[in-house]
Amino acid sequence: MKQKPLILTLRLDAESQAFFGGLRQRYFPRERNHLEAHLTLFHQLPEEAATRQYLEELRQKAFELQVTCLRHLGVGVAYVLQCDRLFALHRELSARFRAALIAQDRYPFRPYITVQNKVSPEVSKALLAELSQSFRPFTVAATGMDLWEYLGGPWKHTGFYKFNELKDELDLSEV
Repeated sequence: MKQKPLILTLRLDAESQAFFGGLRQRYFPRERNHLEAHLTLFHQLPEEAATRQYLEELRQKAFELQVTCLRHLGVGVAYVLQCDRLFALHRELSARFRAALIAQDRYPFRPYITVQNKVSPEVSKALLAELSQSFRPFTVAATGMDLWEYLGGPWKHTGFYKFNELKDELDLSEV
């Protein structure tokens, strides 16, 4: 029996998730919208007990990300996110799963959340212009990672890996 790919996404705080989810519900074609808004970390991780165990044991503090701009995808629109800690987490996970990564997951990491896709270029350009009028950079919080099983369209949630609470990091350099 062929195993289904595992997709790893970043979980955001509830308020941010509701914001992006609302936009996706409004602007993504209904017949193609099988998913909540998400930030994909990896499109296919190995379906092995070791994958889940590694994610469970990974110690990561919650962190904030900057939503910096909008990106035109040609046939959709996405919000771009930036955070050094997110890039460091992605590098760590990439190193751990290097041998199993598919080509799509070996490309440079460019984190974004798609709110519209699979529409005509004209429709996506109009939404980009509309959203750009009121866009101002803002901050969201990463609270964990979700693991999903790909079902050929929809995804099935199979695990949540919570980050530690968001706290100011201690500066021990002066101790």
